[in-house]
This record gives sequence, structure tokens and C-alpha cells, in this order.
Amino acid sequence: MLQAYTDVLIFLLVGAGFVVLNMALGRLLRPHNPYPEKLTPYECGEVPVGEGQVPFNIRYYIFALLFVVFDVEVVFLFPWSVVLRDLGLYAFVLMVIFLVMLVDGLVYAWKKGVLRWV
Repeated sequence: MLQAYTDVLIFLLVGAGFVVLNMALGRLLRPHNPYPEKLTPYECGEVPVGEGQVPFNIRYYIFALLFVVFDVEVVFLFPWSVVLRDLGLYAFVLMVIFLVMLVDGLVYAWKKGVLRWV
């Protein structure tokens, strides 16, 4: 039992060592030439005007998040449709349940008014 944890510990140490080694090599090999213009908040040399954080309507963020969620869910439909004949009726019923849950979430977001852009 302890052997399994030892393997995991060795794997983690090798992974961490790989990251540290690559970061150290990068620090040694990259050019390091700081000058005053480069050390400004923007490397383009423009003087920053105003605040960096601008308030925006949270509705845009939620709309984008819903798009990503539904877009990722639709990605699951293609592989399922390719192998549907091999999977049989059980997989079809599971996908119908999945789609019903997906449509239910869409209807819920619609009723809450999240899909209104402005």
C-alpha cells in the first residue's frame, strides 16, 4: 500500500523538479535589460490615464458564461451521435435526459432574464 503512495510522491517530485529546472533555465537564458520606459505599467510607453478597473454590467459576464457552458455541452453531442448505433437505446435515453436538463437550464435562464443583452 505504501508503494503506491511512493510512486505518486516520486511522480510529483519529478514534475516539480521539471518545472523548477525549466524556470531556472529560462531565467538564465532570457535577456534581462530593464530600462525606465519598460518598467512603466504599460510597455508601449503611454502614460496610463484613468483607472485600470472599469465597472461593467455583470449581465455581460453571465451571458458569456452561459454561452461557454452551452457551447461545451453541445460539443458532447457530436461524439455521441457518431457512435449512437453502437451504444443502443440506453445511450439514447441518457442523451435525451441530458438534453432535457440542458433545455431546462436554458428555459430557467430565459425566465430569469439573463439572456437579455441590455
